[in-house]
Amino acid sequence: MRFEVLGPVRVWREERELDPGFPQQRALLALLLAHAGRSVPTTEIVDVLWAERPPASALNVVRRYVGALRRLLEPGLPPRAPGRRLLRRTGGYLLEAATDEVDLLRFRELTRQGKRAAATGRAETAARQFVLALGEWRGQVAMGIPASAREHVQFTAVQRELLETARLAADAALLCGQAEQALPALRRATAHDPLDESLHARLVLVLAACGLQAEALGAYEDVRRRLARDLGLIPGTELAAAHTRVLRQDVGHRLKSGPVVHLGRPIHTTKTTTTPALAPTTPAPTAPPPPGPPTPGPVVPAPATDGNRADAAGAAAPGLVDAGDGAAGAAVLGLSASHLSDCGAPVSADADSGRTARGPGTPRPVGPGPARVGSTGSRAVAHGLAAVAEVGGPGRTTDAPAGRGRGVGEFVRPARLPSAVPSFVGRVVESEWLERAAGSAAGVVLVGGLAGIGKSTLALHWAHRAIDRFPDGQLYVALRGSDTARPAVESADALRGMLAALGVPASRMPDGLDALTGMYRTLLARRRVLVVLDDAAGTGQLSPLLPTGPGCLALVTSRHALPGLVASGARPLRLATPPAEEAHALLAGRLGAERVAAEPRAADEIVARCGRLPLALATVAARAADRRDFPLAAVAGELREAHGSLDALAATREAFQGSYRLLAPDSARLLRLLPRHEGPDITPAGVAALAGLPVRRARLLLGVLADAHLLTEPAPGRYTLHDLVRVFATERAAAEGRPRGR
Repeated sequence: MRFEVLGPVRVWREERELDPGFPQQRALLALLLAHAGRSVPTTEIVDVLWAERPPASALNVVRRYVGALRRLLEPGLPPRAPGRRLLRRTGGYLLEAATDEVDLLRFRELTRQGKRAAATGRAETAARQFVLALGEWRGQVAMGIPASAREHVQFTAVQRELLETARLAADAALLCGQAEQALPALRRATAHDPLDESLHARLVLVLAACGLQAEALGAYEDVRRRLARDLGLIPGTELAAAHTRVLRQDVGHRLKSGPVVHLGRPIHTTKTTTTPALAPTTPAPTAPPPPGPPTPGPVVPAPATDGNRADAAGAAAPGLVDAGDGAAGAAVLGLSASHLSDCGAPVSADADSGRTARGPGTPRPVGPGPARVGSTGSRAVAHGLAAVAEVGGPGRTTDAPAGRGRGVGEFVRPARLPSAVPSFVGRVVESEWLERAAGSAAGVVLVGGLAGIGKSTLALHWAHRAIDRFPDGQLYVALRGSDTARPAVESADALRGMLAALGVPASRMPDGLDALTGMYRTLLARRRVLVVLDDAAGTGQLSPLLPTGPGCLALVTSRHALPGLVASGARPLRLATPPAEEAHALLAGRLGAERVAAEPRAADEIVARCGRLPLALATVAARAADRRDFPLAAVAGELREAHGSLDALAATREAFQGSYRLLAPDSARLLRLLPRHEGPDITPAGVAALAGLPVRRARLLLGVLADAHLLTEPAPGRYTLHDLVRVFATERAAAEGRPRGR
């Protein structure tokens, strides 16, 4: 069987196309396909088929449609037989189909592969996979069903997935110098969403990179007129910046930043001003990027991407100074990377005066009304910027750092880092890599790895060592992305906390996430601040918290791979378990070198039974430190007696539980099955046989577990399970009932 929903809803059996029936029956099939292997509640089916008032017989009609689809998909099925395709589930229905049978599943798998390639710095492979994924897209999602059904959130979400992958394809193709690969898909994407400025900015850049400069300028002019006619707006910073790059003929080479996922733009206001004088600017020099991440232990961290945060060679364009008040205007003459948009192009802005300068080709505001802010519809940010200008209040002085403009509020140097672990040892290679990354103008560094591997400890240790690099202060937020007791911190709450640390009174803080983000980024625009974002839940939570100033660094820790963040230019550092020597040094640092040296065999056993995991070692060391009269052999004996469980390592169990609870049911089931896998390496084929899954599905689920850092992938397609994760998975299987496999 073959199913298509990324365009007209169609079904094939071998080479013969089948008729899915009446529009409502097609809508049911489309909804089942859009959920892609997940059960669809009957209430949702009714809501899609009858958006306004469902008839009293709605459930009976749904059952008739289900029966008709079963007979269509399995023509020899006896009456009332459940079949193996359209299955009844508690409160709903599930369409059983393999990844290679459904265009949406193929699209998602190829997109996932592209994100993984981007996350490891392989832009050319990422571009190829993204373009292959978009090859499954043939038109408006779920064409042929009633328009009211197509407006359902499930179909609009799929449409957004397609557009986001088109952005990723454009960024990856621009990065590797193969823009022509992404052009057809990008044309289709902009046709589907003619007012999406982010997509149109990429179309303009891709056309220019393909040598079609006249068409690129025409595309910009088309969308500029459309924004003016339909919304009464002028192009935002990202689109205008792309236009400027084309005018400067600055896109005919490989980009140095990206591939880029939109994680929030530098926010500036636009105001109608007259520009009596224009002055050229000087490009800011770029520091060379650091080499790829180090290779501590048996696992090789993913190599860093080949991009600085901004393409400084294209950072300055002539005619970008708003000759407003003299001091503020002079400050813009040294245009820096903070004025670059997400596509690496220049954005002219005077952050102090709240005005955006207008260079050649930048249109003026259209029609009456308030000035346009940032991107389409983000007027709330204007309030945020206005509040920033008032932070100091009447009669208050602003203690601005030397060389940075005044007028963005009272200057406070935050010092919010928690204490670092005093007995920190090891991680020398990783610390040196962080030093190089911080010195290369990398805007975001992501430290990832298994729960308990020491991500937060390393981040705080390095942050304290790097205080002198960031004279304007340090911010810290515990985001609680894997906390089992409390929910993850909302982005708006995190921003309010950081704004308070920067000296903004609660009464001056604006409402709304966009406005808070605008105020935060404006305050940091000309400062050198280190922002530590610990235990991030995902890219959505992180996006508003990332500073955009060229002197700032966001140091992020997470148990998740966050491929979207890495694809946007973040440099990934994946931590492996430390080598045995470092594990022994960790014990010695907490217990004393003499005590460890006195019982080397017991120390060796402790290190081995803790799997060299820093959290487990720290837990055992803390217990041994409380019992100084106990020999280490007794501590090792406790671990030996608890073999096969984590009873002696409760903190480690809790840490793993924080990752486990975030897994989808099918991924959690596979993790519980993996201890039954024989052999050192776990492969998709072996897992497929063990779990009774198609190989494609097994490969997908293994990738999910690897992204959650519950598996490591030392070689493509070959995975390993940490000894303590194996024990945890065995415990969960016993507690939840051993999942059935083959």
